[in-house]
Amino acid sequence: MKIHEYQGKEILRQFGVTVPRGIPCMSVDEVEAAAKELGGPVWVVKAQIHAGGRGKGGGVKVAKSIEQVKEYANQIMGMQLVTHQTGPEGQKVRRLLIEEGADIKKELYVSLVTDRVSQKVVLMASSEGGMDIEEVAHSNPEKIHNVIIDPVDGLTDAQADDVAAKIGVPAASIPAARKNLQGLYKAYWETDASLAEINPLILTGDGKVIALDAKFNFDSNALFRHPEIVAYRDLDEEDPAEVEASKFDLAYISLDGNIGCLVNGAGLAMATMDTIKLFGGEPANFLDVGGGATTEKVTEAFKIMLKNPELKAILVNIFGGIMRCDVIAEGVIAASKAVSLKVPLVVRMKGTNEDLGKKLLADSGLPIISADSMEEAAQKVVAAAK
Repeated sequence: MKIHEYQGKEILRQFGVTVPRGIPCMSVDEVEAAAKELGGPVWVVKAQIHAGGRGKGGGVKVAKSIEQVKEYANQIMGMQLVTHQTGPEGQKVRRLLIEEGADIKKELYVSLVTDRVSQKVVLMASSEGGMDIEEVAHSNPEKIHNVIIDPVDGLTDAQADDVAAKIGVPAASIPAARKNLQGLYKAYWETDASLAEINPLILTGDGKVIALDAKFNFDSNALFRHPEIVAYRDLDEEDPAEVEASKFDLAYISLDGNIGCLVNGAGLAMATMDTIKLFGGEPANFLDVGGGATTEKVTEAFKIMLKNPELKAILVNIFGGIMRCDVIAEGVIAASKAVSLKVPLVVRMKGTNEDLGKKLLADSGLPIISADSMEEAAQKVVAAAK
């Protein structure tokens, strides 16, 4: 789950990280009052979408008068903002953040992620703030400093001071940097985040250390512990099909192809998509119905896939381990009838009650194309889609 910048800053503020004063606005009508409340000679008008690179796409503007704040707000609100993270279709801007200006002397980068190798949290820091960290890693890898954090100790004073010095924080500002870095770590740890990033973390002319941006991703499996974070969810920023799928506990991700995939198990789903690609097809989605798929879940999965106007065929690929093949077969038959399926359907089943499942499909009277192997299933569904 992702959240907006202004929401991330609310979290950072709770954990003692210094952030600029800002006011979120849901309409252009709120902008003038927000700017006047903040006061000052300079304001920043920021588009709020779940993607980075907003400044390059024209979604961040510095205003030097209230009139300019309103002008920029009118330009940004409602625009289809295209960045390197949105794809060519972009994302519509429905929220703004009006923020006080900052005296930027130096831009730094800091983030926290979980390292699967060490099984610990890693602090990544660089003197090259304001840039894509992937570009820094490619061009100047020596400028990225990693700190592995022991969860028993947390981010220690010594670790925070050392990495701050390495990325160019002057001695007088080290205590402020330490406070912000340790606050960021606590925010990451206590909210079950999977990513916490500040880019840039700035040094001001008078030596302050301020988080000028905030990006958080959260582990969806831990959200039951954080209703206050779930309340931040903005469904307008998510794919409607993925939102609908989540209501039925389906793991669904939209893709650009025309072959729908319904599979049980994430690993098998990935392998199924790879096999479709191998034979010249393009998957329309990733869809894992899990080990406890019911007729209702399979029916909803079909409905979601069929909302894609590009869909030309569907491949159901089931391994009956925990999930029985006959149960899936009953679900496929019921779903096909419920949605009046009009696209070709290829079904491949292996495992528990495989023969019974195949018999149910054969006796259904539905034009289902059967396959025994992954290879055969992929070849048949690619041909059917064409």
